[in-house]
Amino acid sequence: MVLESDPEHARAIARPSVQNPYLGLANYVSNLRRLGWTDADLADGGSDALIDALVVHGDAQALSRGVTAHLDAGADHVAVQVLGSDPLPALRALAGLARS
Repeated sequence: MVLESDPEHARAIARPSVQNPYLGLANYVSNLRRLGWTDADLADGGSDALIDALVVHGDAQALSRGVTAHLDAGADHVAVQVLGSDPLPALRALAGLARS
């Protein structure tokens, strides 16, 4: 996840972490293809649509909705990885929402 409301900036933060290592690993790429992602989606660090699907971004409420979507789909736990130079603002924002 990326605590950033500007989609272009959020993707610029997210793309390197998706590209390396995941888009370089055959098992991940095979799974993404099975899910319907095309070679064009997987090329050049991933299409915007792929990055948006793999890395939730936005304000604290958007990040919270991204986590909640997994829980609503049946997950009993969700691990989050905050991308960017400092994960604390995103974690603090999520913790604040969890308390409310």
